[in-house]
Amino acid sequence: MDPRLIVALDTAERQQALDLVERLLPAVACFKVGLQLFTAQGPAMIRDMAAMGAGIFLDLKFHDIPNTAAGAVYSAMGLPGVKFMTLHAAGGRRMLDAAAVACRESADEMAGEATARPALLGVTVLTSMAAADLQEVGVATAPATQVERLAAMAVAAGMDGLVCSPLEVASLRRALGPDALLVTPGIRPAGADTGDQRRVATPAAALAAGASHLVIGRPITAAPSPLDAAQRILAEIS
Repeated sequence: MDPRLIVALDTAERQQALDLVERLLPAVACFKVGLQLFTAQGPAMIRDMAAMGAGIFLDLKFHDIPNTAAGAVYSAMGLPGVKFMTLHAAGGRRMLDAAAVACRESADEMAGEATARPALLGVTVLTSMAAADLQEVGVATAPATQVERLAAMAVAAGMDGLVCSPLEVASLRRALGPDALLVTPGIRPAGADTGDQRRVATPAAALAAGASHLVIGRPITAAPSPLDAAQRILAEIS
């Protein structure tokens, strides 16, 4: 079992998600729960998965005024099994600062419990966005430049790590050093359909560039045998 692989559960169906967790747990330790699944099934989904022994990447990308984002982080800290939690770095320094404080304070309150504090990850630029998409929302710089700007701010604000595309992970690794936590979605095995992703790489290429963890969804979950697909990717990255 390689902790670098995180499988994204891109479904709204409770039983489908739990079946995937059960089938993949022999090879996969951590699963991403995003907006689709969490909106449909709520915190109970997290509790069910944690009870099965799964680690959770809670990918809700909080982005709101500082007080609200901090409150969301504080509430999420009460969920079992959460290893990672995401916030949009575009929410700004004050929002990220408030979230980091809420995470630390909640962890201090739960100091007697066995679970470790989840890592807060600042999401830089979504892997579905290219330069033209950024320009439409008023960002005139290239994606790589915007990623570096947001990454520096997020780290300064107390984020434990970053979410970035495979195309920016090498530059962030050079800038932040060997211990930085860099989580990379947009991973597609060679020959796989890229879907709605724009800035992608193969698993081996992303790790070679410096990724700490890879988030992979449809190439595994939509395969005829998800476990076989996961094991092929694990063999590639080993």
